[in-house]
Amino acid sequence: MINNKNILAIIPARGGSKGVPRKNIREIAGKPLIAWTIEVAKKSKYIDRVVLSSEDSEIIEIASAYGCDVPFVRPSHLAQDDTSSMDMVFHALNELPDYDYVILLQPTSPLRNVEDIDGCIDAMLALDAPSCVSVTEPEKSPYWMYSLQGNCRMKPLIPQESTASRRQDLKKVYALNGAIYVAKVDWLVNTKTFLNDETTAFIMPKSRSYDIDTEEDFLLCDLLMHKMGRK
Repeated sequence: MINNKNILAIIPARGGSKGVPRKNIREIAGKPLIAWTIEVAKKSKYIDRVVLSSEDSEIIEIASAYGCDVPFVRPSHLAQDDTSSMDMVFHALNELPDYDYVILLQPTSPLRNVEDIDGCIDAMLALDAPSCVSVTEPEKSPYWMYSLQGNCRMKPLIPQESTASRRQDLKKVYALNGAIYVAKVDWLVNTKTFLNDETTAFIMPKSRSYDIDTEEDFLLCDLLMHKMGRK
């Protein structure tokens, strides 16, 4: 709770992952992937309740074993490949009304820490913003990206008068890293999105911004977490 407002954390984890099958409960650095997000969320000084949204009985069992609250089972029609994250969030909010803020913590970001979570909440409140999301500087700047036209002719993705030859000369840009999304519930219900012109950013380092989407991502994060001695 913060400023007498209560905060609900939702951890989404469906069973039908395609890129990395069963990735949410696959072991990484000695624990199921989802356990890292559950444990760090439970350390937050602001979050009042950490809940799982899943349709999968095995995921539910493992999440419960790590102390995550499972007050409902997500309907199967909201656990399909084309189900939007917002549909899942609104289902959870309908099941659990009366929260002032909601924070979405995807289990595919195992390197985020509690300082990131609480820092994102602090950043939103400090700027009196209705929403805040985590971002990081991308490895490749979009100012050096191109689309291909006919005959493979290159067209700059972002038109510029001249192309910088050094990265230091490029304008700083940030990309969503998928680790943290937080918003006022009433604002979110009206906007139907965590992202619009009122949304503020919380900048995270690349070292904690890995988002597991492929086997290569999984292996890299496992290596990094072992190297860091994550316990």
